[in-house]
Amino acid sequence: METLLLVFCTFPDIATARQIGTALVERQLAACINLIPAVEWIYGWQGKLETTAEVLAIFKTTTAAFPAFQPALAEMHPYEVPEIIAVAPDHVAEPYRAWVLGL
Repeated sequence: METLLLVFCTFPDIATARQIGTALVERQLAACINLIPAVEWIYGWQGKLETTAEVLAIFKTTTAAFPAFQPALAEMHPYEVPEIIAVAPDHVAEPYRAWVLGL
């Protein structure tokens, strides 16, 4: 059964997130994207502790679209290892679910 997915991904800045998000919505690989600016990320990378200001994007897509969505996002993304985490929510309002599944 096809389900709605929330995909979390961080970007270096709002312009990059907006550009890539718009492209994925235009290609009908995502129904929409929420952009949350000024997220602080603390992480280990190549043996160093890093702190970076980023933009968090939350895409709404479907299990059917994800096999095309994920490689498209990875290809457009400027990071060597982009964060692409898909989560299927257990509870979604039916009208919203139907809208997203209508991709």
